[in-house]
Amino acid sequence: MTDTPTNAELVAGLIRLLTVEKRAADVFAGPPQADGIGRVFGGQVLAQGLQAAQASVTDGKRAHSLHAYFLRGGREGAPIEYRIERDFDGRSFANRRVVASQEGEDGTPVPILNLTASFQQPEEGLEHIDSPMPDVARPDDLRPDMELRREIAEQWGDKLSEQQRRMMLRPRPIEMRTIDRLHWMSREPREPRAHTWFRVAAPITGADDTPELHRAIITYASDYTLLGTSALPHGLSWMRNELVGASLDHAIWFHRDARADEWLLYATDAPWSGGGRGFNRGRIFNLAGELVASVAQEGMMRKRVLRN
Repeated sequence: MTDTPTNAELVAGLIRLLTVEKRAADVFAGPPQADGIGRVFGGQVLAQGLQAAQASVTDGKRAHSLHAYFLRGGREGAPIEYRIERDFDGRSFANRRVVASQEGEDGTPVPILNLTASFQQPEEGLEHIDSPMPDVARPDDLRPDMELRREIAEQWGDKLSEQQRRMMLRPRPIEMRTIDRLHWMSREPREPRAHTWFRVAAPITGADDTPELHRAIITYASDYTLLGTSALPHGLSWMRNELVGASLDHAIWFHRDARADEWLLYATDAPWSGGGRGFNRGRIFNLAGELVASVAQEGMMRKRVLRN
């Protein structure tokens, strides 16, 4: 008998997590998630905020970009409220402004994220792509990241804290396969470039199978692996407790519809770090080599000072 959830259960849980509930006109609530790591995953707040914005656009327009600032770390296990401002509704485009808040100690709402999303009515237009998909191993030729995580956890043994072990080994609804093993555990400085395939761990079917949900899941997954790219030239790792970091902002441009339950390649690079920050970019490709989304994020990145 095991308590380990199946892949289908994990994905169903992710869909529930990203399903926001309407509480009043342009006010939505996102369900809490308790992972045992003490804070809310940034991708969760981004995706729930996008879902709230998408729920307020009902005329067929689809999100083509979002820009967000993380203001404070969210408290794990507490619900998040999303308030929408309808800044613009035009024939071709619409814009929504979202403030995500949690209840503070005195009972008043405390903002944790500001997000703006832009929507467009689908149309034909001039097309070009000057961003070829990198020539890397295909996902079927790679081992699942979870297998590699288990091996590392076994090798490290007592060197990992219980919280680190939970973070490494907790079951995930997003299946990932990293080129060049788990680069974020490397002690050797290397170029700030990384490639990871990802998809949800089970098919999305029925009423859940909408372009809006697939966009939300891609948004959720886009916060994985990105900030760590700027740490690669320094040979340091969050999992070894050598860094202190947090996402400061996040932007996504959706270029075409894509399915989150089919393999997507996340190609990331970090052209700069300095001043306690790292700047990271991502390109997301489908299996056909089409560019489906572009991502940018700046994050706080500091070397941890260990005190006796």
